[in-house]
Amino acid sequence: DEEGTHRALSAHLDVISASIEKHNGTVLHYAGDAVLSDFATVSDALICAVAVQQDLKHRNKDLPDERKVQFRIGVNLGEVIVDRNEIYGDGVNVAARLESLAEPGGICISESVYTAIGNKLPLEYEFIGEQAVKNIAKPVRAYHARLEPGATLPTPTMRAKPQRPVRYLIAATAMAAMLLIGVGVIAWLKPWAPKPVALPKLSDGPSIAVLPFENLSGDQEQEYFVDGMTDDLITDLSKLSGLFVIARNSVFTYKGKPVKVQQVAEELGVRYILEGSVRRAGEQVRINAQLIDATTGGHLWAERYDGAMTDVFALQDKVTERIVKALAVELTPQEVQRVGRSGTGNVAAHDAYLRGLSDYYRRTPEDNAKAVVHLEKAIQLDPNYTDAYTALAKVYVRGVFRDVNYAQKLGISRRLGYSKAWRLLAQGMAQPNADFHVLRSWLALKKRQHDRAIAEAKRALELSPNDADALEAMAEALIFSGRAKEGKKIAQRALRQNPTLLGRPLYLMGTAEFVLGNADKAVELLERARALAPAQIDFAGILAAAYGELGRAEQAEAAYLTFADLAYGTALALEGSMAMHPFSDRAVLERLANGFKAAGASSVFGYLPLHTKNRLSGSEIKSLLFGKKIKGTDFWNWESWRQQRTADGTVKHFGYPIHVYMSAPGDRADTGVGRIENDMLCEQWPAFTTAFEVCVVIFRIEGSALSFRGDYVMVTDQGPNPFSLVE
Repeated sequence: DEEGTHRALSAHLDVISASIEKHNGTVLHYAGDAVLSDFATVSDALICAVAVQQDLKHRNKDLPDERKVQFRIGVNLGEVIVDRNEIYGDGVNVAARLESLAEPGGICISESVYTAIGNKLPLEYEFIGEQAVKNIAKPVRAYHARLEPGATLPTPTMRAKPQRPVRYLIAATAMAAMLLIGVGVIAWLKPWAPKPVALPKLSDGPSIAVLPFENLSGDQEQEYFVDGMTDDLITDLSKLSGLFVIARNSVFTYKGKPVKVQQVAEELGVRYILEGSVRRAGEQVRINAQLIDATTGGHLWAERYDGAMTDVFALQDKVTERIVKALAVELTPQEVQRVGRSGTGNVAAHDAYLRGLSDYYRRTPEDNAKAVVHLEKAIQLDPNYTDAYTALAKVYVRGVFRDVNYAQKLGISRRLGYSKAWRLLAQGMAQPNADFHVLRSWLALKKRQHDRAIAEAKRALELSPNDADALEAMAEALIFSGRAKEGKKIAQRALRQNPTLLGRPLYLMGTAEFVLGNADKAVELLERARALAPAQIDFAGILAAAYGELGRAEQAEAAYLTFADLAYGTALALEGSMAMHPFSDRAVLERLANGFKAAGASSVFGYLPLHTKNRLSGSEIKSLLFGKKIKGTDFWNWESWRQQRTADGTVKHFGYPIHVYMSAPGDRADTGVGRIENDMLCEQWPAFTTAFEVCVVIFRIEGSALSFRGDYVMVTDQGPNPFSLVE
């Protein structure tokens, strides 16, 4: 029963993940039926292990033996190597070996854990001797650990998770405890792993993957520079509509690994591979590059480029031009202008920019915060460096869109993160790149400006047809606007563009299936997405609703708790959950709400009905607001505010700042001027910037159970803001 096993295993993994977070642990890796995590203290690790086994035992108690899914757990205390949020070394290997020594439903610990824990916990220990384990030189002294009869576990105390070189590890693998009659052996449950995704066929045009260049500088500190050169080449080639280019995130999975060109080409589905090396010595740079036809293994060309750091942009341009010429790619006049544009002529600014991108691409809250220092330096060195403004805006948007840890590490509130992002985008308008429009698409969608989100994503794709982020932004905007079939097709293109980083495309495809009413297909795709990217907030949210719609209450509840914890670190009512999902279609919103309720979302008054049928037109907005006074409350904390507009659109704001840009440090914008455009209210607030408008949409909620909060809703960056007219 593969489907039943898959469902049970997925539910148990959700339970385990939630317990790890509850006990101050961090999930580092999922692999099929395995979970690897680390903890701030050895006590937390062991308490979590016991709590998990107790919980799973309770869930299995009424099931027949053939349907029980049990886990072995191994706990080790040891040093590890930390690299890009992954950990390696004997500390990890011992944890894995201890897991294999555990009994089904049991826990096995190393002597280092046994010694460190002493008699702090109400556990019994059974010494099982010195165990010779694979790939570990010395035998490991191991113990079975069990809760004492009648004892209870201490309640976990939440605390900050310090970064430290020594980690406490817990590794778990699922198995079925099932005796084969007449044989008397334990049979393993076949681990579930996501089914392979069928990739769309390539077009007939040329296709290429740029592998990470090798650092031959003899200095590990130059790794960022070499990676940045690879990034620059991918970015330039991605601007060409006549060339299919694999996304940066996918090719970097091969970094530092011995590769066979034909194998890489087959895995990525491309014909040509560019590989090379960079040597930087003082102010001199040498680039070696070779273009290989993977179908024959033959070199189309191999070149060496030498020059000073001051000529680095020209050297990169030569590599790009050589590729274009070798592959006979025809450029449009616009592409001729865009290719090779570095965004700055300041080499030091570009160097700082590359350092910032290197941190950003490590994809951890800590590294995301580190990127700020380098990108701010790039802007300081070249105040006209628009790419640096956009990259820094991206850092802050990640801080407000990802889990709460990102904002905390940046030392900002979500409100301030939005404000910083908007200000940086305003400064990056001079020469907007694809990322600029991707960010504006994301921000527009959050404010339920579906048409604008689609238009911004379209512009991003015009500037960079191979940009995976732009494809994903377009897919998301289409899906939430009700054009799910179109969005799903674009998501499949994004999946093809980024074949080793499938989490988000799978999430988008799953969301499209949910919109189309196919909850079972949605669950299949969303479960795969979550297995690949368990920290993504939105993945767990839609999955919870899909589970709820299918009546899978236990799994729905676990997924919803994960969603709420990632989003706000606490419980989240239905009203807040719905506000975070900008679907435009009334029927989809109703299904989403019912799914969340089935998943355990608390609901007293329901949710704000922010769907297309309730949205005001431009003429309705003008008639409602111009020459009128309104009063309202902030959606999240009920703080009051007022606005007064003249007939020509001049507005004065009083009270709580509902627009994020009205509350930046040292700045208080309370007077602006507005106009109507495309059924939106667009306003300039001179204290923010005279060069940039921020637009909002407005919905009526008259007759709703939530109309006691107001008759209308203005949707700003920080969420919906209910208001009413002042007579």
